[in-house]
Amino acid sequence: MDDETFQKKLLDLIENIKRFPEAKRQSLEMLAGEIGKKYEDLRTSLVILQDTLDSLRLNVKYLLFDLEATKKENAALRKRLEEQGNNK
Repeated sequence: MDDETFQKKLLDLIENIKRFPEAKRQSLEMLAGEIGKKYEDLRTSLVILQDTLDSLRLNVKYLLFDLEATKKENAALRKRLEEQGNNK
């Protein structure tokens, strides 16, 4: 369910709650408000999670790049050491 649909359904629920007797209405309105707040908290957490995952993906790419560069440097240094060892 997308954000717009959720907001519309929540507003519809609140409108329906207004038809209840006063004693029930207050508790139901409070619960509907809490649902709205929990939904917003969940959306905020999801955005933070997505940002964190994007950052993690980028860090993994950098690490893989660094690993490949290190492997190439290692191979080049081994080759130089072998060449120096053969020259002596």
